[in-house]
Amino acid sequence: MIGAGPGGRPPQSPHTEGSRPPSPPAPPARRWHAELAWLPGQGVRRDVLIEADGERFTAVTPGAQEMWAAETLRGLTLPGFANAHSHAFHRALRGGTQAGHGTFWTWRERMYGVAERLDPDGYHRLARAVYAEMALAGVSCVGEFHYLHHAQGGHRYADPNAMGRALVAAAAEAGLRITLLDACYLTGGLDPARGLLPLAGPQLRFGDGDALRWAERAAGLVSGEHGMISAHARAGAAVHSVRAVPRGQMHPVVAWAHRFGAPLHAHLSEQQAENEEARAVYGVSPTRLLYETDVLGPRTTVVHATHVDPADIDMLGGCQVFACLCPTTERDLGDGLAPAQTLAAAGCPLTLGSDSHAVIDMLEEARGVEYAERLARRARGHFTADALLRAATVAGHASLGWPDAGEIMPGAWADLVTVSLDSVRTAGAAEGLAAEAVVFGATSADVRHVVIGGRDVVRDGAHLLVNDVPAELSASIRSVAG
Repeated sequence: MIGAGPGGRPPQSPHTEGSRPPSPPAPPARRWHAELAWLPGQGVRRDVLIEADGERFTAVTPGAQEMWAAETLRGLTLPGFANAHSHAFHRALRGGTQAGHGTFWTWRERMYGVAERLDPDGYHRLARAVYAEMALAGVSCVGEFHYLHHAQGGHRYADPNAMGRALVAAAAEAGLRITLLDACYLTGGLDPARGLLPLAGPQLRFGDGDALRWAERAAGLVSGEHGMISAHARAGAAVHSVRAVPRGQMHPVVAWAHRFGAPLHAHLSEQQAENEEARAVYGVSPTRLLYETDVLGPRTTVVHATHVDPADIDMLGGCQVFACLCPTTERDLGDGLAPAQTLAAAGCPLTLGSDSHAVIDMLEEARGVEYAERLARRARGHFTADALLRAATVAGHASLGWPDAGEIMPGAWADLVTVSLDSVRTAGAAEGLAAEAVVFGATSADVRHVVIGGRDVVRDGAHLLVNDVPAELSASIRSVAG
């Protein structure tokens, strides 16, 4: 666990070696009257009295008669959303990669250009603005898939986790909880003729040399004097991909995750080329390679899984891995349509991420899963609104190591997102179809109020901790976009 809590005030240089942000005081006891609320196992209920003491819910009463001293939440109130897959610095590419043609691989070169220009201060400013944008969209917890570790040329900062600490501090200042998924990234790709390629250019910033040195550095996030800083941030591990971590280097990453009881994430089969290269170099599919190296298991999340075959899906389902889909990024990059229904039917809980942040809108990600299935199968009605909301809330939190979040129920983290039901996108829906109106019609612009850990973070559509989110986004992106 690392970082400061939502609403905390980290020091001005949050990435400074040894900095320890003070924990914020516990929020007071609160009561809310939700006109409509989506509750676990009950669907949408009317007149729900929600009570919290500090950061946790203490009581939830549908159809309550007494609402004294309760703040009214008008619209549909949901648990906080979990953005299970984020690369914060990719936000600087939005709009800039849309002109002309290109592929995933040409987009990747543009992304490397941004990575080359970031330092801890610049990354902190950019990530703080990006996480504030997420809070405005109802995100209460982000899974940051973090591989930009070192200075240019691969040289370590005085604090080897300076970039990671900058991200944790940025999330705290924006009011979010975070799981920092520290990614092992050792090779520059697979080549059928040459095998494993060395890191080169901006990729040098990603590497630690080998997995044991990665594990030693990552252990500094969760152990030692400055490792465990706050209950509002947690550390996880990531195998970037089979392109970036050789077969023989995966076991130390798995062992690290087991040692700390941490979630383990991995990009998987985002591109057909990845499958072809893995078969040429290793003789097996990427899924089979992760299976044989013990990467797959109930604490594992595979991201994308766009080009998996039936044998792969059987392995993923048998291992009960989470499958994180990122429909807006997968559409933006032309990745393809992931077999969402088949993965879910095989036993993989689905989660959602905004990945490259082509947009940040968890409702758009949720309906994107259903719409992709409709395009692939030319039929409607594969996922209910309830199923898509579970992917955006409780399943996403569980995949990030927060099994006690994502539901409005006693004992859970006191996270609430209230979505307007009287905007031009949602007006006119029948009360009994409020969840469908929100999932299939609303956008992040309809998020009115956000409470994270019992603290107000967004009120009436305005972020309470970051004064001017658009201005911070503009300034931080201009400084690194080139």
